[in-house]
Amino acid sequence: QVQLVESGGGLVQAGGSLRLSCAASGRTFSINAMNWFRQAPGRERDFVAGISSGMSTYYADFVKGRFTISRDNAKNTVYLQMNSLKPEDKAVYYCAAKRFGDVTQVPGAYPYWGQGTQVTVSS
Repeated sequence: QVQLVESGGGLVQAGGSLRLSCAASGRTFSINAMNWFRQAPGRERDFVAGISSGMSTYYADFVKGRFTISRDNAKNTVYLQMNSLKPEDKAVYYCAAKRFGDVTQVPGAYPYWGQGTQVTVSS
């Protein structure tokens, strides 16, 4: 009922920046939490950042001070501004959304997911 389309991934040198976007379409009414997760090969899917419809934000410790999540409710779009990128940030980044409840860090709580976008950071 909700489709999420991501863009903005790519290859960047260490210390550089990327801005990811995720646009929601379909039955987008009452979507509350929108999150970014990431997953590297052989690793679990990790919470990166989340934002509520009321614009409360949440960040994983490893991105605090470097990444900023934002949201445009009128456009049904969430963004992730990534600065000071490190090689350790290389992963597939996914956006996810759910209608009800607060932002959580558990992937299974989110019924709607984007296709993922690859972020590669070179040394």
